[in-house]
Amino acid sequence: MDYEHPNHVYKLKNAIYGLKQAPRSWYDRLDSFLIEQSFTRGQVDKTLFIKKLNNKLLIVQIYVDDIIFGATEETLCKEFSCCMQKEFEMSMMGELNFFLGLHGKKMKHGTFLSQTKYCIELIKKFSMEKCKEASTPMATSTYLDLDEKGKSVDESRYRGMIGSLLYLTVSRPDIMLSICLCARY
Repeated sequence: MDYEHPNHVYKLKNAIYGLKQAPRSWYDRLDSFLIEQSFTRGQVDKTLFIKKLNNKLLIVQIYVDDIIFGATEETLCKEFSCCMQKEFEMSMMGELNFFLGLHGKKMKHGTFLSQTKYCIELIKKFSMEKCKEASTPMATSTYLDLDEKGKSVDESRYRGMIGSLLYLTVSRPDIMLSICLCARY
């Protein structure tokens, strides 16, 4: 701030946005490499890459500096891993168990997804360990309105709770109606 000219604003000669920062240039290089390897970038999620070979499918998801991949055949995963290790310095961490609060387990007839650990952390985060359980969270005909005599609620805490519960609907679509009704208020 210039005390002699308090109403003036400094003009930047060079924009600080759009510089080639390390993460961005790393992603650009990875993106180019995957496109060269016949991957197509996702239309909605630009960090999702898909490679189709006949009836085989290889999916690669980039998350910050992690790469998660899976395929319909194990040989595709092994080939992709070798190809990536030749081009980039990377290490294999093994099969995916937890990712963004989701627990994945490969079963004989598919993959089982669970958010049990996320639920437990959510209950602790919002101090709900002693709350009453309910098998059906809310009836579909429930009408919510303003409770004039009720005690006020911390809005940011309530919004955090709703956001956390919305993320929980990944594995629990049955609670979507209840959460969306609560999100209105």
